Amino acid sequence: MNVRRLLLAALFAGGVHACALAATPMKLADYLALDGPAPSARYAYGEAPSQYAELFLPAGDGPFPVAVLVHGGCWTSKFGGITQLRNMAGALAGRGIAVWNVEYRRTDEAGGGYPGTYQDMHAALDLLAKQGARHRLDLDRLVAVGHSAGGQLVQWLAGRGRIPAGSPLHRPGGLKVPAVVSLGGLADLRNEAALIKANCGRDTVELAGLPGPGRPDVFADTNAAELVPNGSRTFLVTGELDTISPPRVAHDYAARVRKAGDHAEVVILPGASHYDEAAATSFAWPQVLGVIERALGMPAAAPATR
Repeated sequence: MNVRRLLLAALFAGGVHACALAATPMKLADYLALDGPAPSARYAYGEAPSQYAELFLPAGDGPFPVAVLVHGGCWTSKFGGITQLRNMAGALAGRGIAVWNVEYRRTDEAGGGYPGTYQDMHAALDLLAKQGARHRLDLDRLVAVGHSAGGQLVQWLAGRGRIPAGSPLHRPGGLKVPAVVSLGGLADLRNEAALIKANCGRDTVELAGLPGPGRPDVFADTNAAELVPNGSRTFLVTGELDTISPPRVAHDYAARVRKAGDHAEVVILPGASHYDEAAATSFAWPQVLGVIERALGMPAAAPATR
């Protein structure tokens, strides 16, 4: 009998609080086994198999605040993807938050890496903007939540308005991302290149491309740390036991963001791993949920009663 799946089902039914799970740090295998409810709808934003997003709608009439979810996996298809974040998506929808769960082309897929992965992020948000009125989405109350590599991508989304006009990633206008929750994110491509190589096996060229005429600095349009200040609020949530993106990474990134003039807050999850950060079935979920709801300006939840 799969106890985790039974507890997951009960969680989505509202019968079990996430803290009911034993406080044992999740491993990669636990993360890869995650799943959640089927989405309310699925929308393609391109022709490639990975160019789509899933919409999860809460019960009720709305308008609903929105969480854009972007999964991690070291920018590759080897370590899961959109399926695992359905776990979080279902739990957020149960809290009255609409979810736009984004899939995208990764470095080991045709068209992925630079510039395709970033162009997918543009297209996914453009499509969300078009669907907003139809599904009663309050796009003024929006947070982008990214795990691991997804943390880099949501931080980049928040700063995309600062991308130089000569870049192939420049896109005037577009949906604003006022708040970001980075879950064990690896956002600083320039300063964390060695860590990304050691833990993910990814080289800068895969994520930032090659320098060339008119683009001598490959980080000018890809590195979220270069695209501040952008007026967004950043919440960096990291497990105490995270070895992929250790707490030091969150503190260093927050310091750079604050120095540039934007808001940044670090939240360390006691006893949590890299995978606990992104699972609604983790003992760390209540703390993660609290950060997401605070980023959306939602009132604090009442303490659980026994």
